[in-house]
Amino acid sequence: MLTAAQLEAYIRNGLECEYLKVNGDDGTHFDAVIVSPAFEGKRMVQQHQLVYAALGDRMRAEIHALSMQTYTPTQWQQMQA
Repeated sequence: MLTAAQLEAYIRNGLECEYLKVNGDDGTHFDAVIVSPAFEGKRMVQQHQLVYAALGDRMRAEIHALSMQTYTPTQWQQMQA
């Protein structure tokens, strides 16, 4: 069964992240907050596509559902202020 920590590692291995937090305890449904400079200038759909690309075939095989909140570093800093 996939853990949130494993999913976090998969994302980090395929995408530069300034902040990443994955939650989920049933092994198939996860929530993630992802902050990456790779998201700069991209629409939300494009940002999510970058995460899916980092996960590759795992999205079809191991992960049933992944809810994402994606932010650029600038957006994240503004939210934290």
